[in-house]
Amino acid sequence: MTTLTHHEQQTTQDVLQLNGTDYIEFYVGNARQASYFYRMAMGFSLVAYAGPETGRRERASYVLQQGKIRFVLTTPLKPDNEVAEHIHLHGDGVRDVALWVDDARLAWKEATRRGARSVQEPCEIADEHGSVKMAAIAIYGDTIHTFVERKNYHGAFLPGYKAKAEDTLARPTGLLHVDHVVGNVGWNEMNRWVDFYASVMGFSLYQHFDDKDISTEYSALMSKVMANGNGRVKFPLNEPAEGRRKSQIEEYLEFHHGPGVQHIALASDDILHTVSRLQKQGIEFLRVPHSYYAALQARTGRIDEPVEELEKLGILVDRDDEGYMLQIFTRPVEDRPTLFFEIIQRKGSRSFGKGNFKALFEAIEREQGERGNL
Repeated sequence: MTTLTHHEQQTTQDVLQLNGTDYIEFYVGNARQASYFYRMAMGFSLVAYAGPETGRRERASYVLQQGKIRFVLTTPLKPDNEVAEHIHLHGDGVRDVALWVDDARLAWKEATRRGARSVQEPCEIADEHGSVKMAAIAIYGDTIHTFVERKNYHGAFLPGYKAKAEDTLARPTGLLHVDHVVGNVGWNEMNRWVDFYASVMGFSLYQHFDDKDISTEYSALMSKVMANGNGRVKFPLNEPAEGRRKSQIEEYLEFHHGPGVQHIALASDDILHTVSRLQKQGIEFLRVPHSYYAALQARTGRIDEPVEELEKLGILVDRDDEGYMLQIFTRPVEDRPTLFFEIIQRKGSRSFGKGNFKALFEAIEREQGERGNL
């Protein structure tokens, strides 16, 4: 594995001047019901809404927030629009990984000049709370990046959305911000999208894993992590590798009908508390066997958390030369075996859990076997 240090990872110029993830938009079949799940199970609060009541006739959107994380759940109100078509093909899932920028027009201009395909030219929308400038480009599959410039806006989310009162349903779980967003691409497509993030968006290679790092008896995959200049935006990219049976990436591509966002990693500063709350509220996680924990401290060295508590919750641990990190992965949150979430706490480490790959992917394969897709 090649790991670039934080200093080496810095680019000479952060081409698009990204400040972080602004929001992640999901296209879903029933946003009202989906919002209930994210509020009651994952702890998000409903903060804004747009739909027929606000003058938008073709779709309804619910904006959920926890910490700095914003999810937008959008559902079609008619069968003949892009939202309905996206859901018909891909099922519920991520459409837009929006990026917060200082200058949306400049970000779009630079990206398209370098080869990105434009999805939405720069535009400005406004209401009584100010104005927002936005533009969008295409990435892998039917996923997009929207550039959002909101320095002149003081409303709940975007113009056209109505702020909601305090959410009495939400049960917060301590989630803080988006750590990274992982995309699955097709056979021999990873390097194409690595080149895209490098040449079009000015990202650098942050970490690289090959099929020797990420493999089990049956399946394998390859992954490269791209990061922007200030390190606030990280996009791991996965592609399948040859194995004896169908890999998790192949299963995803089959059920999602093409490339897309596989999982979203959400950060906590107290993963024991967060995972405990999530489990009590109905979130199901992948589990690894007792043998993983019996050998844990021999592999990771001293950690602050009691091993028995980690095992009880199913939390994994990995260490690099800068510290250690704790992580756990949910089971798919849709009926299709596609989108899932990772909960992560970093205690110095900048890694992505290389030491956990084998145990994790064996757990995923057990799930694939139960679905008849291995």
